[in-house]
Amino acid sequence: MRLVFAIITAIALSLPAAAQTDDAYAPARAIVADIGKIVTPNGVQETFEVTLGGARQVVSVRGSDRDNPILIFVHGGPGAVEMPFAWAFQRPWEDVFTVVQYDQRGAGRSYPLNDPVTLAPTMTPERYRDDAIELIELLKKRYGKRKVVLMGHSWGSIVGLSVAVKRPDLLYAYVGVGQGIDFRDGEKAGMAWTRARAMAAGDKRAVAAIDALAPYPQGDFTIAKADGWRKYAIPYGSLIYNKPDLTYYFQTPRLSPEYTEADRQAWGKGSEFSVTTLWPRLADVSFKPIRKLDVPLIFLLGRHDYTVPSPVAAAWFAQAKAPSKKLIWLEHSAHMPMVEEPGHFFAALLADVLPLTKEKK
Repeated sequence: MRLVFAIITAIALSLPAAAQTDDAYAPARAIVADIGKIVTPNGVQETFEVTLGGARQVVSVRGSDRDNPILIFVHGGPGAVEMPFAWAFQRPWEDVFTVVQYDQRGAGRSYPLNDPVTLAPTMTPERYRDDAIELIELLKKRYGKRKVVLMGHSWGSIVGLSVAVKRPDLLYAYVGVGQGIDFRDGEKAGMAWTRARAMAAGDKRAVAAIDALAPYPQGDFTIAKADGWRKYAIPYGSLIYNKPDLTYYFQTPRLSPEYTEADRQAWGKGSEFSVTTLWPRLADVSFKPIRKLDVPLIFLLGRHDYTVPSPVAAAWFAQAKAPSKKLIWLEHSAHMPMVEEPGHFFAALLADVLPLTKEKK
């Protein structure tokens, strides 16, 4: 959300001038890069550009063994790239998967590679879905794989689940994290939860501000109104459970070996561009009519997620049919369970996702 990047900007501006330079963080980034370096003989660690649907996009691939199955992480937002955060949670995954992060069209390191004026009309849910399909096909050929695991987070879960519906033949499994199902239903549930928390806390100002957003989420579907309630939800733990101060979390990219200062600036601009352009086009996106998928389905949901409310996803999951399915609750997480409960999250990948990639004889 744009609000998240407003927080990042505020944090950056609050730092001493010296701390805002690349040089101040260069020694720490070097340490992180050295610790995370893939050194195994059959490992892979590479970043490259690809063109998907006519748009240049940046892809990062990391894993200790090229023979491991590929797991593609589809980031949220729109525009909330995960690549600069990945160093903080992803390294254990790389021992059992070849993990792919990519900055979507108009986002992060991909933002300056394309003309925004030309790109904007292409930014539809269908185009992002087809970008992901093109990327899967490219990675299958590049690394000699038959299928992949696709993991979608937040906005990326809309992209990911759309791929699972259209091209289940490409996937061993679809993994939804912070899964979106119906945008208007999700906004309604999140607003109601936040209003109830504000009422309980005696925060009349927040209650009045949320009420003033009506008739949203009906009518005009703008990011300004979406941010209008989330700015009250985040301090109650809707994004990260029991952690209203997100200062240190949002400084994580400053230590990322994948992101320079210029990349971080592009990320902020790309987020603003992506969410402003795409959000109004998401108003009527809904998977409620979908009752059956032809691919194994796993949801990893934070029990306290009201950024993209987990009860909405759980209700849909209960009625969905798939070759196999499992819903895993992360009891001490909100919207970022891979960061909030990295051990439990990785344990679920090992126990419930990895076995789905084993080819039957």
